[in-house]
Amino acid sequence: MKRLLNTLFVTTQKVYLKKEGETIVVKDGSKTMLQIPLINLSGIVCFGNIRVSPFLLGYGTRMGISISFLSENGKFLARVQGPVAGNVLLRKAQYRISDYNEAFPGIVQNLVIGKISNCRTVLQRAVRDHAGKIDETRLHSAINKLERSIEKTRNEKDPDILRGIEGEASRKYFSVFNELIVAQKSDFIFKDRSRRPPLDRVNALLSFVYTLLYHDMRSALECTGLDPGVGFLHRDRPGRLSLALDLMEEFRPFFADRLVLSLINLKQVEGEQFKVLDNGAVFMNDAARKTVLMAYQKRKQEAVTHPFVNDTMHIGILFHTQAMLLARHIRGDLDAYPPFLWR
Repeated sequence: MKRLLNTLFVTTQKVYLKKEGETIVVKDGSKTMLQIPLINLSGIVCFGNIRVSPFLLGYGTRMGISISFLSENGKFLARVQGPVAGNVLLRKAQYRISDYNEAFPGIVQNLVIGKISNCRTVLQRAVRDHAGKIDETRLHSAINKLERSIEKTRNEKDPDILRGIEGEASRKYFSVFNELIVAQKSDFIFKDRSRRPPLDRVNALLSFVYTLLYHDMRSALECTGLDPGVGFLHRDRPGRLSLALDLMEEFRPFFADRLVLSLINLKQVEGEQFKVLDNGAVFMNDAARKTVLMAYQKRKQEAVTHPFVNDTMHIGILFHTQAMLLARHIRGDLDAYPPFLWR
């Protein structure tokens, strides 16, 4: 029996989080807003001005509950964690591969195949589900280009060329992303990807959901014993968790992007819930942020069948499954890393 450990997202400003017995209590002044068992949690993410008791911080580090602090708009600030519990032999093997040994190109190749394949499937699903509402010719053209990118990836071993293929495929995918928005089109217009800062409502949603996914990928890798900061597809850079970004790639299209599209197309978020700053940056208000967080947690509860392990699991467990499969390949137990290919 697999137990899905959830993440508690705290967005209400100036609340106080404390440990009470084996539970976490969220207090707003003298009022108890929430009390839940700590055993059900794998992480706590605090947005904005949130206070946390030292006893809860200490308990979290002992029990493997990560506590992260972000700005109200989702910018990562800090994270509290206990001593590293990862297998030293696994990490040493990871570091050797990251220094471009013989296993390095294969990992990069399969990460790229997973990312592009899932991008293609998202577009294929859109053609199937929204026929007559979208420009099918543009989408079919993009699908064909992504299929050619997958074939190029299968025949290529040079990591730098593979990174170039992945970048070009992402541009092809996002060039038709606006076609996938079939509701509220006057408020949610996507032209191209903008990150820091997001310059439209769609990018604001994408960036926020990617931040949540980044947090979950980091937790999955740390639970497995891998070092989230040492990657393969993404080069090492101070302050960047390259392996968490690597493992995110195959989840961005089918999990994060489709979640954003659902929020827009089902009118769960609305244009008036966003604000534009003087520098052009666009951010969600508190109501939209709470809607996204609830939808994110709900989507993690959805079940999918993993084609490699031939098992049905929640998407939240899928994060950890991919981290474990990568660890098994790094240890030498698997000939290759099998990316999750969404059907």
